[in-house]
Amino acid sequence: MSAEASGPAAAEAPSLEVLKPSEPGSAAYGLKPLTPNSKYVKLNVGGSLHYTTLRTLTGQDTMLKAMFSGRVEVLTDAGGWVLIDRSGRHFGTILNYLRDGSVPLPESTRELGELLGEARYYLVQGLIEDCQLALQQKRENLCPLCLIPTVTSPREEQQLLASTSKPVVKLLHNRSNNKYSYTSTSDDNLLKNIELFDKLALRFHGRLLFLKDVLGDEICCWSFYGQGRKIAEVCCTSIVYATEKKQTKVEFPEARIFEETLNILIYETPRDPDPALLEATGCASGGGGAGRGEDEENREHRVRRIHVRRHITHDERPHGQQIVFKD
Repeated sequence: MSAEASGPAAAEAPSLEVLKPSEPGSAAYGLKPLTPNSKYVKLNVGGSLHYTTLRTLTGQDTMLKAMFSGRVEVLTDAGGWVLIDRSGRHFGTILNYLRDGSVPLPESTRELGELLGEARYYLVQGLIEDCQLALQQKRENLCPLCLIPTVTSPREEQQLLASTSKPVVKLLHNRSNNKYSYTSTSDDNLLKNIELFDKLALRFHGRLLFLKDVLGDEICCWSFYGQGRKIAEVCCTSIVYATEKKQTKVEFPEARIFEETLNILIYETPRDPDPALLEATGCASGGGGAGRGEDEENREHRVRRIHVRRHITHDERPHGQQIVFKD
């Protein structure tokens, strides 16, 4: 049982008295003689007031037993409260452990650490072991909120796609997979693609599965999957035809990537996508017959591939010939 100090008496500075240990059965601690008839003890732990019994305080081999069995000196105030200069936040838990031999432990890792510190101060060995075991289990059971697997083989990619019911966003980035030099902005754009992937993963990690692929054939390419099949692909690389040499250019089509990420959210559930959402995103076909036509089936398995246009920075064609962009 605990009580907080209040009233005018709490505002006054208490007069303290040091009471030395005495022989068992003599008057000590400024209280009534420690006999079976005087079983209650008043404790002031950092301003938190507690009532308990000598049996609770001396039942286990702790520092409290040493204090109340006459082996060490204690401080009391004019009201007979035994003073302990510690925080009283977890002292009630300490007393409950001494009474019952077990207590519910805090869920918070921080509070568990605080309770462990108090248990060590009062030398409550059983509670020390319980807190250490609980902290160890929390460390072992820690599960990252945002887990992004890295694909190491096509087989592993297929297993990851088959094992999840979530839509999937995969970013393939392999800067070394290039036989030409890069344009001046390519490195910045590649980093922007990676940063956007990280931001999308933090925002949608509970709804989408994000994969990284660093071994594929492309330099920078986004893939979007729904219900186990590829829905769309955004390739961010192109070849620039310069005067004397070819160069590889990495683009950053941020709006397109974000749009495709939102599009695959309609595949969140294992049931068929909502026709209204499919139509709104341009993925549904008309017709409402009982059976699906061949055009509808083909459209269902079609992958939207968006490739950045390849640029020609220098025209080497004869005068009058039309420039043609190569896709």
